[in-house]
Amino acid sequence: ARPTAVNLRWAVERMRGRGAREGSAAALADEAEAIHREDVAACRGIGEHGRDLIKPGSNLLTHCNAGALAVSELGTATAPMYLSHQAGVRFHVYVDETRPLFQGARLTAWELGAAGIDLTLICDNAAASLMAAGKIDLIIVGTDRVARNGDVVNKIGTLNLAVLANHFRVPFYVACPSSTFDPSTPSGREVIIEERTGDEVRQEHAADAAVFNPAFDVTPAALVTGIVTERGIARAPLERSLHELMEETVT
Repeated sequence: ARPTAVNLRWAVERMRGRGAREGSAAALADEAEAIHREDVAACRGIGEHGRDLIKPGSNLLTHCNAGALAVSELGTATAPMYLSHQAGVRFHVYVDETRPLFQGARLTAWELGAAGIDLTLICDNAAASLMAAGKIDLIIVGTDRVARNGDVVNKIGTLNLAVLANHFRVPFYVACPSSTFDPSTPSGREVIIEERTGDEVRQEHAADAAVFNPAFDVTPAALVTGIVTERGIARAPLERSLHELMEETVT
């Protein structure tokens, strides 16, 4: 149903495997709880490794929703924010609204605000102006899949931010659990991008217009400063760094 989301496929395969071996509802519930516990631990690990990226007085920008409403407990992109906030670090987060479904405005802004984190909601198109004015020190986003070469598949608009960050020399980090890394996919070019109904874009306007509405885009590894995981931070060159990070933990 969601070809970009490698974690969902991985979780379903685990559940099916457990069901095939044991077949009871109790076994499936046990497996689901184990997956949740692992996800909570992974998100906390992401927060621990990423918190030092957030300096006192810094301004962050995030996109879409990669918090507790999308993952578990601390979330991925939000995990370093929560742990920094809990440690008393003062910083500010710009949350873009993330059209057309407004996940940033509806979800992320609500989550961060409820946690007491200082934030400002912006239109997606305001990101360049903020960067040009030197008001963004760090960008952290989540992702649905990381290809073997380090390409990142995430909510539409992520590529826009990465290109802008590269131009304005703003560090661009991606936060995700190691289960999001998909070595079976060589690059982002091989990922099927889900296209959604045009009604999400038209709303009450341009009722008869043709619509192109991809739900995700691919950010090339060359535009990514680093990928924050529970195992550490992978940095350029990402393909080698990701491989070493995964191998180190396994061995």
